[in-house]
Amino acid sequence: MTEQLPFDLAAAHRYFSSQCFNQAWDLMDKSSRTVDEDEEMLRLSLTSTWHWTQREDCRPANLSVGYWQTSRIYTILGQAENARRYGLLCLQASQARGVLPFYLAYAYEALARAEAVAGHAAEMKAYLVKAHQVAEQLKDPESKQQLLADLETVRI
Repeated sequence: MTEQLPFDLAAAHRYFSSQCFNQAWDLMDKSSRTVDEDEEMLRLSLTSTWHWTQREDCRPANLSVGYWQTSRIYTILGQAENARRYGLLCLQASQARGVLPFYLAYAYEALARAEAVAGHAAEMKAYLVKAHQVAEQLKDPESKQQLLADLETVRI
């Protein structure tokens, strides 16, 4: 008879929350994906966020990042409504007490992208203005530069 080893559920959540995020990111970075890879990219992002929600150390900043990634993937897939939905979840998490302004700026970036995909220029510009306002508060020059470069890529 083989002895059953105990399963460490907390370790599994730690592993899959980061592993699925990174795999989704790798697919996001591909210049060309198949339809199956697009679906896998989305499932990986959603799975990563779900595993984060199961972790004892899950904080609003972690959820902000997960929701941001899912919103970004939906923009890549051209699904404005879903991108907006996850952008709003990102915004909600980013507005929680103790979350750094960097996350709030990226929530506005996500919403600007969602509106760009929807073809809503006025809403896109309004979110870009908010993102730039938050960017002015960022103290880390590298983070600020990264954000501003990303904001420059938001277009209809």
